[in-house]
Amino acid sequence: MPVSSPENLSVVLAGGGSAGHVSPLLAIAHAIKRLRPDAAILAVGTADGLETRLVPESGFKLATISRVPMPRRPNMAAVRFPAAFRQAIREAGELLDRAEADVLVGVGGYVCTPMYLAAKRRGIPIVIHEANTKVGLANRWGARYTQRIGKAFAATTLKNAQLVGMPMRRQISSLDRAAYQLTARETLGLNPDAPTLVVTGGSLGALHINKALAEALPRLSAAGVQILHITGRGKAVQDASGAPLAAVGYQQVEYVDGMEHAYAAADLLLCRAGAGTVCELAAVGLPAVFVPLPVGNGEQAHNAEPMVRAGAALLVPDVELTADWIISHVVELLQQPQKLADMAAAAYALGMRDADQKMAQMVLEAAQ
Repeated sequence: MPVSSPENLSVVLAGGGSAGHVSPLLAIAHAIKRLRPDAAILAVGTADGLETRLVPESGFKLATISRVPMPRRPNMAAVRFPAAFRQAIREAGELLDRAEADVLVGVGGYVCTPMYLAAKRRGIPIVIHEANTKVGLANRWGARYTQRIGKAFAATTLKNAQLVGMPMRRQISSLDRAAYQLTARETLGLNPDAPTLVVTGGSLGALHINKALAEALPRLSAAGVQILHITGRGKAVQDASGAPLAAVGYQQVEYVDGMEHAYAAADLLLCRAGAGTVCELAAVGLPAVFVPLPVGNGEQAHNAEPMVRAGAALLVPDVELTADWIISHVVELLQQPQKLADMAAAAYALGMRDADQKMAQMVLEAAQ
């Protein structure tokens, strides 16, 4: 049922760079449109992020501002930073003015800090969603200016944040894996009866995971494991001769349009532990082996911890993921249907499937 808020409602949503920022932004945008079909939606990102493709494909308008990373050490970038940052704030303010924004929603990323500052100067209400257990610099800064903050993980420490979960597409949050599994496997060209491992490094791929899987492939195939390998765009895996990697029961694709199909088809997922992936797997009840990205501030291992603690997932450090590890752990799991069922139930119990609705409601309340 539509929610009462100002006529000609204008919502600006800021964030981008990776799918981890863009996906929740789009989920919130769609939820706002369900509550207020007449709302004007503008997404703001940078010119070189995934948002340049994903936002228009979702039917929303995209505007861009300058990408100005916070300098980490004294160098020429640090010298140029003050002027560049002021310019980004000016660009942000001009976008808000042209959009006649009633509310700004930020999900993190380089664009958010100038957008938050420009909105604060104009008295525009701010709503924030924090996707990670370790809060990014932009959202930590923006949280100074609002009490309307949602977070995806209970362990996230951010003043005034309430636990809402991760906004995600309805095709994922409402997925019935058991009911859709056979259809999903047929759609993806997979054997409907074989134990199925899906391997993915996320939207950008994961070269180390790809390499370990390639080395394990002959033994996985011999064990009767069916594999859908989502390599990432431009990261196709080849054998020693330069030909595409091949084996019985192995299918390699760079990208799957609609990860709900892969989630339904899988008995087990081998993947990175990005916040979006972790929350989606909990929402659909899919067991996982997490291989956290070995860079940054360790947030991926923190993201995975609730599922690992609940018995819904295994975690292996990137440096320890080898072909032998895959054979000894993954094959054993795939040969234990009851163990997988127990892990799936534990994952599903952790899932939060209405974060998009909660965030949209928060946005409309802020605009009143």
